[in-house]
Amino acid sequence: MSRIGIKPISVPAGVEVTVADGNVVTVKGPKGSLTKEFHKDMIIKCADGVITVERPSEDKLHKSLHGLTRTLVHNMVEGVTEGFAKKLEIVGVGYRAQKQGKNLVMNLGFSHQVIVPETDTIKIDVPDANHIVISGCDKQEVGQFACEIREKRPPEPYKGKGIRYEGEYVIRKEGKAGKGSKK
Repeated sequence: MSRIGIKPISVPAGVEVTVADGNVVTVKGPKGSLTKEFHKDMIIKCADGVITVERPSEDKLHKSLHGLTRTLVHNMVEGVTEGFAKKLEIVGVGYRAQKQGKNLVMNLGFSHQVIVPETDTIKIDVPDANHIVISGCDKQEVGQFACEIREKRPPEPYKGKGIRYEGEYVIRKEGKAGKGSKK
């Protein structure tokens, strides 16, 4: 048995879960609404404020989908109640970010400013010039948006300058060695 797949998901108060034909699960809560279609073989049941996910057989495919389906449904429930957030740090002299209206404006050492617009489902917050907080109710979408911002200037290995996830360890390289030795 899947250790994660067999765990029931409790639905908090104020969250409405519906399972339609074709395993289309819709979760509505205080932070928003999420809809996702799951594999047709998985058995998703919602009764008495508890969601359970079952698999029809012991096939390798069904075993692998069991825990995945349960985790995705749990993330949907957690997303509409609490939401998800990714924190980014900006490291480098002159590198900074600011919020102008619904746009994130970053100075990243280029000759131009990098502007990233906020979407309907993703909220951008800039607590100070060197930190960015990406938040939303869909875990995958929040992670993807944070990754796209990080790609604008990933951390480089020599000085560590760039955009990194909070707490991310950047492997540092040594500069040129033996600069003054000639034969």
